[in-house]
Amino acid sequence: MSVLSPSHRAHALALGRFIDESPSPFHVVRTATAMLEAAGFTAWHDADGSPSGRWYRADGGSLIAWIVPDGATASTPFRVIGAHTDSPNLRLKPHPDAPAAGWRRLGIEIYGGVLLNSWLDRDCGLSGRVTLRGPEGVREQLVRIDRPILRVPQLAIHLDREVNERLALNRQEHLAPVWAIDDGTNRSILDIVADEIAVPGTDILGFELMLHDVVPSTLVGVDEDLLSAPRLDNQLSCHAAITALAGAAPDAISVVTLFDHEEVGSVSSTGAATAALPQRLQSINASLGGDVDSYARSIADSLFVSSDNAHATHPNQPHKHDPHHVIHCNGGPALKFNANQRYTTDAVSAALFELAAERAGVSTQQFVSRSDMPCGSTIGPTVAAATGMRALDVGVPQLAMHSARELCGASDPWDLTLVLAELMIG
Repeated sequence: MSVLSPSHRAHALALGRFIDESPSPFHVVRTATAMLEAAGFTAWHDADGSPSGRWYRADGGSLIAWIVPDGATASTPFRVIGAHTDSPNLRLKPHPDAPAAGWRRLGIEIYGGVLLNSWLDRDCGLSGRVTLRGPEGVREQLVRIDRPILRVPQLAIHLDREVNERLALNRQEHLAPVWAIDDGTNRSILDIVADEIAVPGTDILGFELMLHDVVPSTLVGVDEDLLSAPRLDNQLSCHAAITALAGAAPDAISVVTLFDHEEVGSVSSTGAATAALPQRLQSINASLGGDVDSYARSIADSLFVSSDNAHATHPNQPHKHDPHHVIHCNGGPALKFNANQRYTTDAVSAALFELAAERAGVSTQQFVSRSDMPCGSTIGPTVAAATGMRALDVGVPQLAMHSARELCGASDPWDLTLVLAELMIG
């Protein structure tokens, strides 16, 4: 029987549905925009007038949404929550068909820091986007084949007796998924995609397609207080941010920005290193009669929250963690600290978060890596440097980060959402 409160359980199940509907960054944006539109947000176009109100703008795997409250002025500060839509996975190469030994296989490229072994012997679908030939030029269409058509078969132990002592996977040779027995025809995986979306194969001009686990997200554990799902890093934060924004009635100008390509460095037209967020903030400020000085004052009072999952202390390998900063699933969101600025939390931003958590009635934790181990990073430092905003890094603790299947506490996502909503008030 679940020990979760009704609110925690309902939110965890909603998060699972969000993830299941969002097998690629492009689907994350589509799912998020549907949530925003249901909450009264409107798609923004450059020809629109004042950005006052509730707006969003989508671009591929990235999304910016904002609320300019009534009474906002050029000095009104921003409260910005950032997350990323991408997750490590296996992606198809431009010439995807790679038959071998009587099998139809796919040539794949590793995207991000993948735990390679987690993709072995897993039933996978195919998702992403294709660009198509159209009567008025190129058009885009999402693809979601949500059934088990792909599998990366592991070598039998009889042919590798030492596999349990050393598992070494060659990215080129060992990670190619199979999708059919070779029947001697010229059938391509793109023919399958074309059939799925009901277009001629010759209409496909380009694609970004990736594997995804087809097993639905679910509550697990004897008390059903854990959430097992793919892509928790970082769709959990995307869902929390959009949920908080959709229900917000803020005094500050509230913004959610979801970026693509965080897992590969954020340097792209839709990554955190793009100028899209600073330009949007400047545009909002200018629409309120702002100038350089008023924008600077607004930014000085603003806050950027980089929301990206944290490492829970692993029960089987606790020595990989700092012994004085034990992080628990269902222990509340974890503020992330790093003296070398891989995370952006400082004394002031930590205090702001702790006060918001107190108001929301949420417990918090503090994460820091072992001093003899490097830590990862987030979009936090990139956005803080580009905008000049005070910033913090926070995330829900999880196990198996960057696995094809991840695990977190089922109460933490709602607690994070409550604190983000409190921070948005201003």
